[in-house]
Amino acid sequence: MARKLKRTLPGDTVSEDIDSMIRVDHAGEYGAKRIYEGQLAVLSKDLKTRKLIEHMAAQEQVHLDFFEKEIAARQVRPTALHPLWHITGYALGAVTAKMGAEAAMACTVAIEEVISEHYAEQLDVLKKNLSEKKLYAAIKKFKAEEEEHHAIGLKHDAEQATGYPLLTKVIKSGARLAIAIAKRV
Repeated sequence: MARKLKRTLPGDTVSEDIDSMIRVDHAGEYGAKRIYEGQLAVLSKDLKTRKLIEHMAAQEQVHLDFFEKEIAARQVRPTALHPLWHITGYALGAVTAKMGAEAAMACTVAIEEVISEHYAEQLDVLKKNLSEKKLYAAIKKFKAEEEEHHAIGLKHDAEQATGYPLLTKVIKSGARLAIAIAKRV
């Protein structure tokens, strides 16, 4: 069977920008899935927190499924650092959960704040591209759900986590670095 040719040509910056968006969003949603898996492994007996995390994890799985389909359909190269996100996402979730439910929620608040900002930047770019209505609509929906997760974290005592300001600052910095790397690698 002949392989379908890539739809972009070198120098097609609009297509390259879209490819980068798909790549980084796929990586980010995979990382989010792994964070929640790590948190669930540690907090599975805390029924209240488990239910919250399962709700957010289910939404993240929908986001990941969308981007996995886009990766395949558009023949976008996924990040080469997928194995790193596999390990670090889970580790971040497990470590923050071991610190307590509040720290797990602080992790959610930090990650979702960065992702919401990131999605807002993408929406600004995509609203100018009429051929990407499906991608725009999906990211708009996902951004709203990430904001919901942020609110859930705050409502469930994220700010009560030991070292909340430092913890969230470190996690946000790591998330921003991961986004920058995934855009290119």
